[in-house]
Amino acid sequence: MGSIFKPKMIPLPPVQPAPPPPSSELSQEEKDAIAAEQRAMDRRRKGRKSTILTGPLGVEEEAETESKTLLGS
Repeated sequence: MGSIFKPKMIPLPPVQPAPPPPSSELSQEEKDAIAAEQRAMDRRRKGRKSTILTGPLGVEEEAETESKTLLGS
């Protein structure tokens, strides 16, 4: 009766050691590739920057409140 209530435990496989962490040092080629990618992103971003007329606080220029109307005043 003991085997019905206590199934046999399967032995677990041995634990593998953790792989060594990747090196944090970047080669010169990797640094050049990252710099080129950053320059390309900046170049793509530059085109839209001229169309944005407001800053994070809203319109920064003074509003024109007095102007001539078509009726001559």
